[in-house]
Amino acid sequence: MRVISGTARGRRLRELPGMDTRPTTDKVKESLFNIVQFDIEGRSVLDLFGGTGQLGIEALSRGAASCTFVDQSRQAVSVIKENVQTTGFADKARVQQGDAMAFLAGCREKYGLIFLDPPYHTQLLENCIFAVAKFDILAEHGIMVCESADSTQLPELAAPYEKGREYRYGKIKLTVYHRQGSAAL
Repeated sequence: MRVISGTARGRRLRELPGMDTRPTTDKVKESLFNIVQFDIEGRSVLDLFGGTGQLGIEALSRGAASCTFVDQSRQAVSVIKENVQTTGFADKARVQQGDAMAFLAGCREKYGLIFLDPPYHTQLLENCIFAVAKFDILAEHGIMVCESADSTQLPELAAPYEKGREYRYGKIKLTVYHRQGSAAL
C-alpha cells in the first residue's frame, strides 16, 4: 500500500496484520480522490475509521491542512502514528483511539472532508451518517464520502445535508454527501 499522489507520493505505508481491517483498495482509493480532487486543498479532514490512515494521509499528501484520525483499535492507532511519521505529516495529524460514535457525540470541530469507511454489514455507517448530521460537524460546503458494500442503501438527510452521487466499483460503493452553505442575505 502506497500514497498515490502529492508530496508523499510513492511512500509505502505499513499495513495491519490479520483480517480485522479491510483496507480500501488502490482502485477505489484512486477513484475516491478523483471525485474529491478539487475539494481537498486547505481543508480539515476526519478519517473516522482510520485503519492504517491511508485515506487521511492521501488527503494530507494532496494539500489538506490537517487530519484527525480515529480508530477503536489500539494496534490501528499505533500503525496510523507510524504511517503519519513515515510520510512527514505528524505536525498536521491528530490520532485518537476511541469509539466512532462517542467521538462524534463529543466533537466540537467542523471538518471540510469526512471519510467514513467502517466495517461492512453493520449499522455503524448509517449511525455515523446520522450522527454527523445531528451534531452538524461537516463544515459549510463540506463533503462526506462513505464506503460500503454495493448493496447497502444509505439514507437521505435533511437540509442542509444532501445525498449526492453513488459510484460503484465491483462490490464496493462510494456515496458522497454534501453540506450546503448558509443562504446569502
